[in-house]
Amino acid sequence: MDITTMRIVATLASMACFIGIWVWAYRGRNKSRFDEAAQLPFEQD
Repeated sequence: MDITTMRIVATLASMACFIGIWVWAYRGRNKSRFDEAAQLPFEQD
């Protein structure tokens, strides 16, 4: 395996991880958890 092939594999793996995280973040199922986490800085102790 030469260096160019390894760079292509690394680029594709990074892109797949990025797309996976993006899909996970924008799923409707996670909205309530993210909304709750967004309000944490405004809660009083």
